[in-house]
Amino acid sequence: MMDLYARLQNGSDVRGIAIPTEAEAVTMTEDMVVHIAYAFVRFIEKKDRKGAEAVRIGVGYDSRLTSEAFAQACLRGIELGGGRPVLCGLVSTPSMFMSTKFEETDFDGAVMVTASHLPFNRNGLKFFSRESGLEKDDIREILEMAAEVSLPNTWTVESFEEADLIGCYTRHIASLIKREVNAPEYDKPLQGLHIVVDAGNGSCGFFASQILAPLGADISGSQYLQPDGHFPNHIPNPEDREAISSLQACVLENKADIGIIFDCDGDRSAVVFADGREVNRNRLIALMAAILSEKNAGTTVVTDSVTSDGLTEFLEGQLGMRHHRFKRGYKNVINEAVRLNREGQETCLAIETSGHGALKENYFSDDGAYMATLILCALARSRKNGKELSELIQALKEPAESVEYRLAIRTEDFRGYGAQVLEALEKYVEQTDGFTPAVPNHEGIRVNVRCDGIQGWFLLRMSLHEPLLPLNIETEQEGGTDRIYRRLKEFLSAYTELVLP
Repeated sequence: MMDLYARLQNGSDVRGIAIPTEAEAVTMTEDMVVHIAYAFVRFIEKKDRKGAEAVRIGVGYDSRLTSEAFAQACLRGIELGGGRPVLCGLVSTPSMFMSTKFEETDFDGAVMVTASHLPFNRNGLKFFSRESGLEKDDIREILEMAAEVSLPNTWTVESFEEADLIGCYTRHIASLIKREVNAPEYDKPLQGLHIVVDAGNGSCGFFASQILAPLGADISGSQYLQPDGHFPNHIPNPEDREAISSLQACVLENKADIGIIFDCDGDRSAVVFADGREVNRNRLIALMAAILSEKNAGTTVVTDSVTSDGLTEFLEGQLGMRHHRFKRGYKNVINEAVRLNREGQETCLAIETSGHGALKENYFSDDGAYMATLILCALARSRKNGKELSELIQALKEPAESVEYRLAIRTEDFRGYGAQVLEALEKYVEQTDGFTPAVPNHEGIRVNVRCDGIQGWFLLRMSLHEPLLPLNIETEQEGGTDRIYRRLKEFLSAYTELVLP
C-alpha cells in the first residue's frame, strides 16, 4: 500500500492518473484522496499543536474533469480527521495559499486539487500551511500516514462550510492595481488599455471578467476563459509553443496593448507585447526584474540553471542587481531565495524560466496573477509617461540560437548512470580547449564555450523526475548550437544507454 501512495509524490506535489486511457491505468482514486486529506489534518494538527477540531482547512479545485470529485473526497478526509473543511470552489492555486493569509478566511491549511498543465486525465494535490507550500519531506510524511490509516471506503459529505475565496482574491488584486497605478480616476486605473487574456480553459478566466473589466480595461477578444477540463483549444501552459502562438495571434488580431496567458491553476503566466513579441523565459525574468528594480535596487534575483548569459549581463550591468543562478524546480528556486534573505542577502524575486515567479513582497508565493498584475501596472504607468513597456527590456541581449535536447537514459538505475556521464563530462571539459566550467554552478555541468569562432554555453544536468539528461545550448552565432552539439556527441556516443538525437 505504501508503494501505491509513494508513487504519487512528485517533488512537493501529489500527482497521479485519475482517468484511465488505453495506455495508462488509474493510479490516483477518490478513496486515496480521502486518506491523503485525512493525513493532512494530522500533519497540520501536529505542526500547529492544536486539536483537530480547531483546524480549518480550505479546499479548492481547478477545471479538470475529476477535480470537483477529488475536492469532495478532500472534504470527507478532513471531516474524518476531525478537522473543519471549507469548500472554496473553482479557484487558482495562489488564491488557495492566500486563503491562509486573508482575514476573511484565515485557514490553518489549504488543499488545491490540480495537476497544473498536465494532460486532462491527470490530477493531483498541492498543500499549504500558514507559512508556505509544503516541502518534499512533508509530502512524504503525509503519504506514509495516508497509507497506514484505515478509513471507511463508502462515504458522502453531509454538510460543509463554503467560502467566497475568489471574491477575496479579486478584491486583493484589484486593490493592489489601484494603489500601484494611482490613476486620476482611482477606481478605473486600467481605463484606455485593451488587454486580452487566455486562460486556456483553466481556472483563471476570473482575472479578465472580475478584475480587469471592473477596473476599466477593454477585455474584448479574450479567449478560452470558460473552464473546460478537456482543454479543447490548447494545453494551458505558458511554455507551450501552440499556446503562445494562439495568444500572439489574438493580440495582433484584436490590436490589444498586451496579452496575458495562464496555466491551468494560475501559478504561472507569460505575456505578449502589442507587436506580438512573446515575453516568457529570459524575457519574462528580465521584465519582472526591471519592474522590481526601482523599489529593490541592488537586490538579488534567483533563477533556475538554464537562464542565459545575456540575462546575467542585463540584471547586473543594466539594473545593478545580482543574478544568483540555482537549480531547476520552482521550490528549489523559492527556497534558495528564502535562504539568501535569511542569511542577510536581500532577494526580491525567485523565478524559473517555466514562468513560476515568486516575490518576497508576496510571501514568496508563485503567483501568475500577481506577476501579471505588476506587469499591467507598469504598462499603465509607461503609457501615462508616453513610453512603451517593451522599453524596459530593450537592452536585454538575446542569444542567436537556443536549443534543448532531452537525452533519454535506458537503464533502470538512470540516476546512477546519469551521474557517471556527468562525472566523465567534467573531466572531458577540463581537457578540452575552449571549454571552461562556469563558476559558481549549482546544477549539472555548465560550461562556457569560446572556440572556433563560437561564443556561448551549454548545460548538461539530470532531470528532476524523469530518466533524462536535458542538454541546453545557447550561442551568439547562427549555427553555433549545432557545432557545439556535434563536439559533445563525440563524447556522449561512448555511453550506449543514452538515446541521442
